[in-house]
Amino acid sequence: MFGHNILRNTARLARPTATAAARLAHSQAKPATPFSFLPANALEPKSSRKTGLTEIRGPYYAPVTKTYLDELLSDWGEYVDGVKFAGGAFSLMPEERLKALIETAHKHGCYVSTGGYIERVLAASGGNKDVVSKYLTTCKNMGFDVLELSSGFLSIPTEDWAELIEFTAKHGLKPKPEVGIQWGAGGDASVEELENAGTRDPKWLIDRAKTFLDAGAYMIMIESEGITENVRHWRTDVISSILSSLPPSRIMFEAADPPVFTYHIQNTGARANLFIDHSQVVQLACLRRGIWGTGSTFGKIVTFEGTSKGK
Repeated sequence: MFGHNILRNTARLARPTATAAARLAHSQAKPATPFSFLPANALEPKSSRKTGLTEIRGPYYAPVTKTYLDELLSDWGEYVDGVKFAGGAFSLMPEERLKALIETAHKHGCYVSTGGYIERVLAASGGNKDVVSKYLTTCKNMGFDVLELSSGFLSIPTEDWAELIEFTAKHGLKPKPEVGIQWGAGGDASVEELENAGTRDPKWLIDRAKTFLDAGAYMIMIESEGITENVRHWRTDVISSILSSLPPSRIMFEAADPPVFTYHIQNTGARANLFIDHSQVVQLACLRRGIWGTGSTFGKIVTFEGTSKGK
């Protein structure tokens, strides 16, 4: 397990690469459409967007190939900010294919996240610093930008988790801890299994999120299991507590189910940061822009144009 001397003898933060420059050069303004004259919600252009971020799931439940991703982002890339691998799927891909997939996301101005595979690395190595460092270095060399630090299956001291955040940043990756209230989250377990495992108090989640932001996390991912996923009743009280206690711009909710991301848009607004499945990009984009919805959202999701202009 990580000790308090974990930050010694680590690699210096890598200098920005051409990838970052390429992303800055990616669309400087939102591309016009033949229907731009029709009213729609004003949202910040992707090149300067700080809120209203959309991260999509890549390969796991379904293969997401380079060709598919390129086509998807060519049409809908303005509404996608990041691509996240799930279940450590990237560790099974040939190097050249993995790099090509990551480069495709970068070409369209998207960051790429590892997802929470660090749990497997920690469990298999006993938290060995050298093994973890090699994993982080390899992720950086492959082109990953964000390293998600989840622990739904693990028990790890908060101070070790915070040091791992700093350790990740030292390797040139953006640390994105995932926190939740559900023990055993992350494996899509049944409702019964999760109920037997039990949940934590929301204050536990909030206190740790604050600690991790202070340690250098650039954003916090909120685990949906135990809150809106695999539960008999949604814990909307937990969502309210999180939004009341943490800066909305620094948190992202897992919401890979249309009723769930609709709930977040209804209650937080069009600029909520959300993680969804790649198959849901269009539906969420229409909801954010306020051009379509269900009976409960049609014509009801709005923004104030001045916000996007810094007024």
